[in-house]
Amino acid sequence: MNKKYKAGGYVKLAKLWERAEKEAKEYHFGYYKDKFSDDGEIDLIDVYVDITGSKSIADRPEMLRLLSDCMSGRINCIASQTRAYLAANTEHFCYLIKFIFELDHRVDIITEDISYNIDTIADDDGQRAALYKMANDIVGLKPEKYERWEKSIINAMSKLNRE
Repeated sequence: MNKKYKAGGYVKLAKLWERAEKEAKEYHFGYYKDKFSDDGEIDLIDVYVDITGSKSIADRPEMLRLLSDCMSGRINCIASQTRAYLAANTEHFCYLIKFIFELDHRVDIITEDISYNIDTIADDDGQRAALYKMANDIVGLKPEKYERWEKSIINAMSKLNRE
């Protein structure tokens, strides 16, 4: 049976984890493998672990690889333990939501945040539409800033794909 969702687990760790990079990656690969091993709907495709001090998504090679995999259809569900792993601040989170939700095919997001759990698969209370509206409202304040951000992401993905 083919599972409906092809998940990519995403983790952003602080630069201090560089000394224990192998162990950190092994832990997170194991974490997501265990998380989805008995899930009848979600198949874990890959785990993306950035270890960096950079807050910019354009400077995170694993996030760029994840976004590229979302664009190609390899991944249609981003799983993250916390929203904070996805983006450093609300503005960039909104940019990321707009970018992901406007791809040619649907990509969902699930997190395990205690205070605000995101699950656009279950879509309780119209969460997906509310997130998209929030993203568009933020982008609408300074659309040229989003356009620059989006261009930087696409350029960084292109550069990464050439390497």
